[in-house]
Amino acid sequence: MDEVDVVVVGAGVVGLATARALARAGLEVLVIERAPGWGTGVSSRNSEVIHAGIYSAPGSLKSRLCVRGRALLYEFCDHFAVAHRRCGKLVVATQGQDEARLAALQARGQENGVEDLILISATEARALEPALACTAAMLSPSSGIVDSHGLMLALLADAESHGATLACHGAMQAASPVAGGWHVQVGEDFALHARWLVNAAGLDAQAVASAIEGFPAASIPRRHLARGHYFVMSGRAPFSRLIYPLPVDGGLGVHLTLDMGGQARFGPDVQWLQSEAAGDALDYGVDPGLQPVFEAEVRRYWPRMPAGTMAPSYSGIRPKLSGPGEPAADFHVAGPQDHGCPGVVQLFGIESPGLTASLALAEEVAAIVAEWD
Repeated sequence: MDEVDVVVVGAGVVGLATARALARAGLEVLVIERAPGWGTGVSSRNSEVIHAGIYSAPGSLKSRLCVRGRALLYEFCDHFAVAHRRCGKLVVATQGQDEARLAALQARGQENGVEDLILISATEARALEPALACTAAMLSPSSGIVDSHGLMLALLADAESHGATLACHGAMQAASPVAGGWHVQVGEDFALHARWLVNAAGLDAQAVASAIEGFPAASIPRRHLARGHYFVMSGRAPFSRLIYPLPVDGGLGVHLTLDMGGQARFGPDVQWLQSEAAGDALDYGVDPGLQPVFEAEVRRYWPRMPAGTMAPSYSGIRPKLSGPGEPAADFHVAGPQDHGCPGVVQLFGIESPGLTASLALAEEVAAIVAEWD
């Protein structure tokens, strides 16, 4: 039977970053991915934003790993020539009563270690972005954008250069404890032995955890799913920075972001789904009837947006650990010290800012493996 040090389940950005970190530590790593290729799930259906670290609760994993991950991500992109741009972001208040929330957001970001946030007036904001309408804004210079597919390709290439292997069409069917590790069944015809099993399966993380024999069910948090739709603009938007409203329940509001080619896209909204839906049954369609709703949201900060320039683009689904009206849940990264199951690391609820935090999440997993190996 084949043997490896680590099986990583899931070839999204976090799984690939984790495989890279473990391979660079000298471990033999196999990444298994049930889809035909890498990065086809959560990692390919987002805003491709490099977050500064202003939204999550101080002291949380999300805030700590976002700030750490942002620094690592810019360094990685520079070193491996991954397309990215530190374009900055404006978070805007569009009515006077929201300005206190803007100040509170700045204070939260500063507590998280984001030291370059600047509150500016409406006049100062319009000097930066003349098409913008707001009563006040917060400038986040260290926010940016990244080519997520280019990032994942670079992570995979570096992981493979250090000996990691990727196997697509490789769904984990089951894992059972054996002497010195785990017997991992991949598909119907292949099995191997691994000392460590890392679950980075994104939307399927709970299902993967349930397929690990002996793993305590009480240590598997409930999954909540939220779909976010995106629209794109047919022409060029008159903005050079990202424009965000204040956060809403379950998300950051319908914001304006730019891709590496300069095209504007809008979203996501938040549409809660049945958390029991299986990965293959999830609907990623975008209803064109949402366009008037999106236009109304965007016109709050861009009142002169030309009518009829939006077109449906794509949607993404986030694997949340909190439901509607509940406080946002933290990342859940659990090793043997947390759940009592030797040789297993679980990653649950890796939603935004998971892309930004991916390299820091990989560090976190590698530290757990090194401590217990």
